[in-house]
Amino acid sequence: MTLSLSGIHHVTAIASGPQENIDFYVGVLGLRLLKITVNFDDPKTYHLYYGDETGSPGTILSFFAWPEGNPGQQGPGQATAIAFAVPPGTLEWWRDRLKRHRVPCEGTSMRFGMPAMGFYDHDGLTLELVEDPSALARPVWQRGTIPPEQATRGIHSVTLGVREADATVEMLATTLGLKPVAAEGGRQRFNTCGEGPGQMVDVLALPGAPRATGGVGTVHHVGLRTPTSAEQREWRELLAAQKRQVSPATDRHYFQSITFREPGGILCEISTDQPGFLIDEPKEMLGGSLHLPAWLEGSRPEIEKELPPIVIPLAFGPQS
Repeated sequence: MTLSLSGIHHVTAIASGPQENIDFYVGVLGLRLLKITVNFDDPKTYHLYYGDETGSPGTILSFFAWPEGNPGQQGPGQATAIAFAVPPGTLEWWRDRLKRHRVPCEGTSMRFGMPAMGFYDHDGLTLELVEDPSALARPVWQRGTIPPEQATRGIHSVTLGVREADATVEMLATTLGLKPVAAEGGRQRFNTCGEGPGQMVDVLALPGAPRATGGVGTVHHVGLRTPTSAEQREWRELLAAQKRQVSPATDRHYFQSITFREPGGILCEISTDQPGFLIDEPKEMLGGSLHLPAWLEGSRPEIEKELPPIVIPLAFGPQS
């Protein structure tokens, strides 16, 4: 069997307060709050997942919420931007909305023939909107705070910032099987050649920039998609054979993951599509309460006592 990755599965970043995070990504950007759980490696902190109606791979953005965390520094050795796809002709609508919510925005530029606009969340995380004609064919979260005509359609691309691009480019193209499709300036674009959202990975050379440091307002890791645990095992064997330091498969409850660092130092995962976010609550109730995996359920009272209270948005519908 020829191995191939079917896209970006998710991107995980580090946030400060969980309530501010929910208010921004649900209230301002209109994503669905898919799952309220905890960081399985640090159960005293939230892990919040956002995406489309059911949490389809390629739409998932998640956050470790560290209210007492120190700010990080974006730069080489880290994913430096997360781009969402939006329908053509909607960037000015989005600019007006973000300005009304006092969100810092950059000017519109053309990237590989598509209009794009950068902006920043409340923690300084770099986000982008890209007008992508292919987004029109994708399902949209109908009950979010954004009218469906303007709403995001999943992840468009993620930018990997590296000091020197050659080794990262070689790994993407040769080991991971991504297809180089275009280059402009110091940016090279790769396509996973799968279907649905999250197909593009950009490599951006930042030779003179200070190296990234982890912390609030930065990306923790990028998860790439593989359909099954069997294929994930093959990926692990391939990476290990190439002397990459790759973790054993880890149960993340909603998917299985293996982790490794690409040559530029960026932490990556290969994550399975299954079992998905409907494993422990029905579609209608996603994001409505705290969910814990079985191995943490016995510690629920202690965990709930440590977590800061949050207001869960249960009423949906387009807002200003």
